[in-house]
Amino acid sequence: MSTNPYEKFLAGRDPLATIRETPARVSSLAKSLGEAGLQRHYAPGKWTAAQILCHLADVDIAFSFRLRQAIAEPHHIINPFEQDDWAKPYAHLDPHLALASFVALRNWTVAFLDTVPKSDYAKPVTHPERGTMTFQGLLETMAGHDLNHLSQLERITASE
Repeated sequence: MSTNPYEKFLAGRDPLATIRETPARVSSLAKSLGEAGLQRHYAPGKWTAAQILCHLADVDIAFSFRLRQAIAEPHHIINPFEQDDWAKPYAHLDPHLALASFVALRNWTVAFLDTVPKSDYAKPVTHPERGTMTFQGLLETMAGHDLNHLSQLERITASE
């Protein structure tokens, strides 16, 4: 049984290709939404597009750290975080700054990933809530997470 809650979004796609493509896709969707669209939700009670951009910036900080620690340490133990606690200030943050931060950090992480030998993809890491997985599993989780939020942004865009 998979410990990746985002596996259903990945659906056989190459996780590294997805990770590479996400900044351009998010940027394009944010641009097409415009200022008014950034304030729309994809469903009642869910985050606005602006809040999703803030979340993507925050989560990329966590993923980039986890990936680097997974390579730097033997059997890294991931420190989980509560996304709703991180999300409390999102309504007051600049979504354009969040997007720029996400794009810059993601591009830096992709540059890092380009240095990781494929043999390191089997390195184990442990997530306290999900158990032991591999570096490859981290990449798959990151890519699935991207696809989940891209689909939310696409739904907001389509609802115009």
